[in-house]
This record gives sequence, structure tokens and C-alpha cells, in this order.
Amino acid sequence: MTISSSLNAGVAGLYANAARLASISDNIANASTYGYKRVTADFHSLVVQGMAGGSYAAGGVRVSTHRLIDERGPLVSSANPTDLAVDGRGMLPVTSGIALANGNGTLPLMLMTTGSFRPDASGLLRTDSGMVLLGWPTAPDGTMPSYPRDTIAGLEPVRINLNQFAGDPTTAVSLGLNLPATATIAGASGETLDLSVEYYGNLGTAETLTFSFTPTVPGSGTSNEWTMVIRDSASDGAVIGEYTVTFDDTRGAGGTIASVTTVTGADYDPATGTIGLTVAGGDIELTIGKPGEQGGLTQLSDSFAPNSIVKNGSPVGNLVSVEVDENGYLHAIYDSGFTRTIYKIPLVDVANPNGLATLNDQVYQVSTASGPFFLWDAGDGPTGALAGYSREESATDVAHELTQLIQTQRAYSSNAKVIQTVDEMLQETTNIKR
Repeated sequence: MTISSSLNAGVAGLYANAARLASISDNIANASTYGYKRVTADFHSLVVQGMAGGSYAAGGVRVSTHRLIDERGPLVSSANPTDLAVDGRGMLPVTSGIALANGNGTLPLMLMTTGSFRPDASGLLRTDSGMVLLGWPTAPDGTMPSYPRDTIAGLEPVRINLNQFAGDPTTAVSLGLNLPATATIAGASGETLDLSVEYYGNLGTAETLTFSFTPTVPGSGTSNEWTMVIRDSASDGAVIGEYTVTFDDTRGAGGTIASVTTVTGADYDPATGTIGLTVAGGDIELTIGKPGEQGGLTQLSDSFAPNSIVKNGSPVGNLVSVEVDENGYLHAIYDSGFTRTIYKIPLVDVANPNGLATLNDQVYQVSTASGPFFLWDAGDGPTGALAGYSREESATDVAHELTQLIQTQRAYSSNAKVIQTVDEMLQETTNIKR
């Protein structure tokens, strides 16, 4: 019985080391595979109890293998903006292109730590292995709605429509302008000063806001008062606002706005220094400055000087590329110079990443061993940042694997020697009868 148990232990040792050799072979074979997670083989002893007469029976060894999904390989840069990798904990949500093509509305959630995503013929961002990137779509104005975090109900395949036209309407104009103080002195000419500011409407058309500043010329002294009239070219030059602007002439705040009185149009908000204009091409927030503060409209010296006109918006542009920032926002970049946020890529996290079910092509799925998933914003909570222009290299350390290969080879040979020795001992036992 004891000799037979030695033989069984030797066979178990051969099997265990063969399994370890298989895991090492897999690791070395995938040393250049992006996102590969190495496999380890752990040995566990078996103990046989209750042998009579103080004899000992060898129990042998068992082997178990598991994939270290939570280990991360180094990140390397690439030239593709949608080569994505997670710099830390968390995984990219993807789904199968085959499931998407079935069109039954059921998209299985799959996970990757890195992927090289490129638009296909229909604009879907997918890898060469057919994994389609999932994300939360933004609202038309670029804001992010609230989506559930414990379900994939809000996720949809990320689609990039290259060569798509889009407009960037103007929503804010900040007017920095100096009016001549000498124009409000008794005896001044009272000449109206005009300024035109271009803006872009909701349909991408270029329109013009015309500002007319007419000084109030008193019979004596100084009025420090101007009438500001705003006209909109999209409304055939109609007046959309008229305001009386009075400037401060004290030593500490001389030249700044003292008060703004609304004659017609939207009200002036002294707390923010803004006027909410309603134009034919869309609403625009006009900033002219707060009372008593520098900037915006001023009245100093004898010069009419537009010194700072800041506005957003741009003409209609053609989408030429996309980029992903560290927080997971996918920005569409247009040839007219503006960008728009079109998706947000969340990161998926589970309690036990090593318990995820492993599929082909470095793809994983949630299992009972991994625990339920949660969708985090990239860089928030336990998750790392999302890196564009990046790929995650294999987690395999070739030098370590080769060292393990030598040890495994020696252990396998030693177990083979045990079997050979037991065979010789059994042969000797057989020879006793001769």
C-alpha cells in the first residue's frame, strides 16, 4: 500500500507540473498580447489519514490555476486616439458585435482593460476581434444626463459619424469696451458710436449684433450717461434691447458702471453683470460688467476703444476626429475648431476582479464569483483614469516565467524519478518469488 501510494503521488506530481507547464507556456506565448493577464498554478498537498501500524501513505498533490485579472501591465503610447487603456482599477464596458448584429435588443455586458477601437463602416467603435465600445450619450447641448450605475440600461454602442456636419451656436458674449468720458460733457457733439459683433445662430448662420452708444449731453457739467441700443441682423435689424448706462465718477471707482436701467428688452442683472438677450438665432448671455468693478463697459479719457470681445461659437464644421480625456469624455473635434462632448465612457468595477469569467481575446464577464458590477466615472471612487492614445501591455514577466519553467522542469524530472524508483522496488518485490 505504501509503495503504491508513492507511485500515485509521483503520477499526481507529473500531472500537477504538467498543468503548471501549460500555464507557463500560455504566459510566454502571450508575452506580446495587449491586455493579457497571466495565469498562475498553485499546488495543494493531499494528506491520507488513519494508516495502521504507523505506516505512512503518500497523498500526492493537487493543482489549481487562476488568472490574475487585477494585475496590470505597463501602458504604452500609440498613434490612435481611440486606443484606450485604464490607468488603474476598472474595466471598459464593451459588447459583442455579433449580439449587436442580431438586433434583438439584448446586449451582453463584457469587459476589457484595453482595446484598440476604430470606426467600422457604420461608425461603431470596435476592435478587430469584434468588441464594440459602450458609453453614455450626452444631451444635444453636450450636458450629461443622469444614468443608473448598477445596470447597463443607459449604455449604448459608441457611434462616430465621420464627415458629419455640426454647428456651434454662440451662447455667450463678453463685451469689453471703453467709452470716451469727454463725450458726456456739456458742449460735446453727441455723436453715436457703433460696434458690430458677429455671432453664430442655431442653424450655423453668421449674424451680427450691432451696439449703438449715444451719449447724454447735458446743458452744463457732465452726465456720465449713455444710451445703449442693441440690434439683431437675424431680426432684420430690429431693436432687441435698450439700456441707460450711467458711469461712476468717484475717485475710487471712476469709470466703472454705476447703474444700468432697462428701457426695453431683457433685464440687466447687477449680481452677474449680464443681460440675457433673446435673438432670432438663439439666446445669448451678454456680459457688460458689474457695477463698481473693472472690466466690461468703462468710461475713461477721450477714446472709443473695444479692448476685449470674447465669445463662444464657431461656423458649421465637419467632424474630423475624436479624443477621449482622462475622465472618460469622448470629444468630437470639428475642422472649424470647436469640440463637442458626445459620449462618456464609464469604468466597470466589481468586488473581486479575479472572479470574472474569462473569454477569448482578453474579454471578461461578470460572474457570481466576481460579485455585481458598478459603473463609475473614470478617475472617481476606486477606479483609475482612462488613457487615450494608449494600450496596456501583457502582464507577463518573461524572465520570471523562464525561471518558473526551469523549476517546473526539475520538479517534473524528480517526480518521474520517483515513479522509476517505485517501479524498481516493485520489480525487486516480484523477484523474491524466484
